[in-house]
Formats: sequence, C-alpha cells, structure tokens
Amino acid sequence: CALPISQKKAAITILCTTQMIAEPVRLLAPPGVEVDHLMGSGVDPHLYKPTPEDLRKILRADLVLYHGLHLEGRMAEMLSQMNVDAPGGKAVAICSKIPQESLLVDESGATDPHLWLDVQLWKQVCDQLKLTLITHGGFNTEDISARHQSLSQSLDSLDKDVSQLLNQIPKDRRILVTAHDAFAYFGQRYGFEVHGIQGISTESEPSLLRVNQLVKLLSDHKIPAIFVESTVPERNVRALIEGCKRLGHELKVGGKLYSDAPGPEESGAGSWSKMVLHNAKTIVEGLR
Repeated sequence: CALPISQKKAAITILCTTQMIAEPVRLLAPPGVEVDHLMGSGVDPHLYKPTPEDLRKILRADLVLYHGLHLEGRMAEMLSQMNVDAPGGKAVAICSKIPQESLLVDESGATDPHLWLDVQLWKQVCDQLKLTLITHGGFNTEDISARHQSLSQSLDSLDKDVSQLLNQIPKDRRILVTAHDAFAYFGQRYGFEVHGIQGISTESEPSLLRVNQLVKLLSDHKIPAIFVESTVPERNVRALIEGCKRLGHELKVGGKLYSDAPGPEESGAGSWSKMVLHNAKTIVEGLR
C-alpha cells in the first residue's frame, strides 16, 4: 500500500542516500515530487556518517531509497530498521532486490555494491525503482511506466556509447588497476581484468604482498597507466608507481575515476550518467 503522506507538506518528499539513485528517481517521479539526496560529490558512502540534519531529512521524508548491500556502511543498520515492510517503515534497499545470481561476491564473502558502474545492471536497479515508486509511493502506474520507458532508452544509449569508447583499447591492455575494488561489475560488462589496491570497502587497507603482486602484474604486461579515484587517497597508487619504477617500468596516473560518487559539476562528471561516460573516456586515454 502507499505510504501515508503528511498533509502539512506541500509536496511528496523522496530521499535518496546517493546521487546515483537520485538521478533516475528524478526522471521517474512526477512533477511536484521533491527528490533529495544525502551524499554530495566526492563523498565516500562506505565511510559516511550521517549528520543531525541528515537524520531530520530521513524522518521528514515520505520514502527513503538506499542501496543496501552494505554500501552505506554506518547508516545501514539504522536504515534497515526502517524497512518499508515493517509497521511505519519507509526505507527501501533498492539494490538488495537484484537477483543474487547477478551480484558479485569477493573472496571474503562480501557482496560488491558498485552496481552502477555497469549501465545494464543499473538499468535493472531502475526497474526496481519503478516498481518501488508504484508500490510504495502510490504513484500512477501508467505515468511512471511511461517515464521508465524513456529512461530505459537513454540507458541503452549510454551503454552503447560506453562500449564504443572502450572498444578502442586493445585486448592486451585491458587491465584496469584502481585505488579500490569498485570496478568489478564494470570489468565484467565491458571486458576488463580489474584489480583494486584496496578491497570493496575503502575501510580496508592493502597488504605489502598485494602491492607487490600488482607491481609485478603491471610491469609484466607493460600496462601504461593506473587510476586514482575521487573518494580514495592517492598514497597507495603512488606506491605502485614507485614499485614499477624499480623494475624498470614507467607507470603513470591515467587520470581520476569517479567510482563511489559523482564529481563537482566542473569536473565533467557531475551526475551518475556523466560520471560513467567520464570514466570510459579517461580509461581510454590512459590505456589505449
């Protein structure tokens, strides 16, 4: 059933934890619906700690949409206690609705939450957003479905653009090493061997063995570049550059990728869709 909407409000309010969710919700929601998000550009959701204002926004919202799969880290327990299926609940873990067989799990058994870097997989998430807005937001089915069809077409076009860009990179150079292990879904979709210096969560720290393994991999395959990320410190990337130098291989920083959050507007990666395209262009420039 639809969530009760406070009569004191001028509009229905949907609160999303990240911009990656908020962007498609803004395209799906009818005019007059207020869509807000908590985490801005350059914010690491793994380490994010909600502010008192965030908590007020969560309490005031009619519907709260979050990723789940432990992406929100310190907020996850609180949000799960507000699950929409519980009495008075209003929070939905959108990515947790994706079939288990579509999700990637690392060696420790942790599920990778970075679904938005595979455009087709994020399209499945948008399917779940559509169903959630109809089921728990009480919106008109035909209206949401029409908006969803338009969104799906734009995502297919984005996926095609990303694929065409990345096809410029020779197969023997399709080894992507980044600051943390956020690009596994990307690699699976677009044909890359992907390695992160840190694990799925930026809370993890790389071992000396991990660094040495990556130095050898990059040197052996003569990979020209590795990539920093907007939400992760660069010190570990610099360690790889120094390690490769000692082995006689010149390794450079191929550019900055946006993995866990879009960048500021002037970066050219100021939204989820822009960030995906920016990443593809940056990877092409670094590896081809």
